[in-house]
Amino acid sequence: MQRGWKYSLVSGLEKIPIISFYVKTRGWYFVISWLHRITGILLLFFIGLHIYSLSFLYDPGVYNVKMQIYKIPLLAFFEWALAIPVIFHAINGGRLVLFEIFGYRNDELMISWVMALSLIYILIFSCILLLGNQTVSPFFFWLIVLVIALILVYEIISRIWDTDHSLYWKLQRITGAFLIIMVPAHLLFMHLNPLIAKEADTVVLRMKSLFIRVVDAVLLLTALYHGGYGIISFIKDVFPPGITRNFICALIAIAIGIFVWIGIKLTLTL
Repeated sequence: MQRGWKYSLVSGLEKIPIISFYVKTRGWYFVISWLHRITGILLLFFIGLHIYSLSFLYDPGVYNVKMQIYKIPLLAFFEWALAIPVIFHAINGGRLVLFEIFGYRNDELMISWVMALSLIYILIFSCILLLGNQTVSPFFFWLIVLVIALILVYEIISRIWDTDHSLYWKLQRITGAFLIIMVPAHLLFMHLNPLIAKEADTVVLRMKSLFIRVVDAVLLLTALYHGGYGIISFIKDVFPPGITRNFICALIAIAIGIFVWIGIKLTLTL
């Protein structure tokens, strides 16, 4: 790693017991690869939990009672801690995009930047969470974020569409590029407007906007496809070809399909 503040950050992480063991025995590339997979699985689980929570909006009174649980300090901490896998997975995904599609291969420098930018995001997110007194326009916030995400998506499509990779692989990279911008923005948005997810009337009012419904639906579809493809790829790496692997992959695909149906139904009917 290059010397400097980024080097110091990575050196500090190498002192964490479990990470230290695998860095010494397998190297940083192995550790980063597994952290990317683990955080991806955690985020997919969170999406499922998020869809489950939103289902209570059909009864606003029940939803408001359920949201009171987030006032418990331990759960508030977990809500903050969610920013760690979100931003790590997103920024490391950006590193993979630079490596696979743009041919930038200085992995040591990029890994240090993944750590540094993740830390900066978490610090900013922490300040927003602690202040809790800010607000932004949902329409203009998501309009700006969506434009940035679509510009990146267009650039990725222009580079990979005519390659020999499968359509599934291409969609995985395209959705990944979209989510690199959208998912960290979604987490920020929820805390730039502290009450927007905590009160049923506020959530339903926001979702009455056709633009917001479209954004939510696209974000849901891309996140579930990206997460489902990632888990299936992981299963194919771990299990040898055969009935067991095919059965597990089929179950994952069915589960993703169910969550897509429930999520889109919620988005369109609330």
